[in-house]
Amino acid sequence: MLPVLLDLGFIKIYTFGVFLMLSFFWGSFLLWKNIRLTAFSEEDIFDGLFLSLAGGLFFGRLFYVLLNFKDFGFSFLKFILINGYPGLNFYGALFGSIIVLYVFFRQKKIKFSQVIDYFMGPLFVALGFSFLGSFFSQSPLQINFFYQGLFFFLAYYPAQNILFSIRKELYPSGFLFVFSLWYISAIYFLFDKWEINWLYLKELNFNNLTSILIFFLTTFYLIYYFRSKIINYGKSAYQKIYRGAEKTFKTRFGKGKKSN
Repeated sequence: MLPVLLDLGFIKIYTFGVFLMLSFFWGSFLLWKNIRLTAFSEEDIFDGLFLSLAGGLFFGRLFYVLLNFKDFGFSFLKFILINGYPGLNFYGALFGSIIVLYVFFRQKKIKFSQVIDYFMGPLFVALGFSFLGSFFSQSPLQINFFYQGLFFFLAYYPAQNILFSIRKELYPSGFLFVFSLWYISAIYFLFDKWEINWLYLKELNFNNLTSILIFFLTTFYLIYYFRSKIINYGKSAYQKIYRGAEKTFKTRFGKGKKSN
């Protein structure tokens, strides 16, 4: 639609680049606001953030190249020349950044599960800007990017509510991280099938398979975590249905017997 936002002749300002800057700015700002609530060092957190961004870029590019190896081969120049040969894999970037962040915090002796939840709300906002940038910069328009961006924006507020519930010890540390993976995989799977350029691995959609795997793993975790509440709710629902059926049976057939 609008790949170049502003063409000054000697320099071009790309729409996607502008949205990436907005993604980084707002994500970093919201992360800073979250970290201010904790005793974690802001320097350590942002050092981890910058390293995770670099790791995400590297692994996102690596996965894309591997999944499209026939187009890249063993050419190192094609790998590094991302402007001439564009492409990043979403899940490669996501898990690459998580792995780098985990290793960094482990070296800093910071418990990963206690700090990662503070990244999730800002991550949703950053993803929202990134997907909207993809939507406005594509020609023809791919409406799936718009919906993905919208749903990621909407996830910020429930994520923050869960974060504050974790701080009140209503949920364990790391719960928001698992919930976020569940939400991301669900949204990405729902809208990835609309994309024009799919990434295939042995004639199967790699991103969809990854989404399904993450979704079921996190769903099992959530079901296991809430198992007592689910069981109690099921028992309560069963008792209400049973009592309602019993009452209906007595009302209809009991009166009939008395009249006879």
